[in-house]
Amino acid sequence: MTIRVVRGNPTPEELAAALAVVRARAAAAADTPSGAEGPRDSWADPARIAAHRLPQPGPAAWSRTYWPG
Repeated sequence: MTIRVVRGNPTPEELAAALAVVRARAAAAADTPSGAEGPRDSWADPARIAAHRLPQPGPAAWSRTYWPG
């Protein structure tokens, strides 16, 4: 792994701290399986929308499109 300082003049301590963070993040990413997903947000869950009836056509149907309930 090569790290290059593009701007500024960091002290050896600052450079060591930055390198420690980069190595820790790389190690954490290597430990996580590639197909694993984090917990799903309930807002993005398609079952949230499918659990309710579809809006019926009518004058106010557009307002019920994204706000079921």
